[in-house]
Amino acid sequence: RVPKLKGFNNPFRVEYQAINLDAISEVGLTEVTPESLFKAGVAHKGTFIKVLARGEIKKAVNVHAHAVSKAAEAAITAAGGTVTIIPLPYAQGRPPVKGNQFTNR
Repeated sequence: RVPKLKGFNNPFRVEYQAINLDAISEVGLTEVTPESLFKAGVAHKGTFIKVLARGEIKKAVNVHAHAVSKAAEAAITAAGGTVTIIPLPYAQGRPPVKGNQFTNR
């Protein structure tokens, strides 16, 4: 079924919260995870984190995030840090829908 009036919401879209390098260097952590960013007040609880390359980082930082831009990854490794990608909880596509055949997907 195709919606008629109000447009289309993509059910496969993945929403990330963008965290820049200047925010990571401002926090001053050496091990950056979504939980540590939440405790520092930079990210929301339970969101997927994407690290972007605005700003610069001067010290070695170990970053664990759901997505990282290529420029941010290059800047982190140039500073002596490491980047680890956290897999999304539903790696094999969208989770199955709950309900019957008339459920709005």
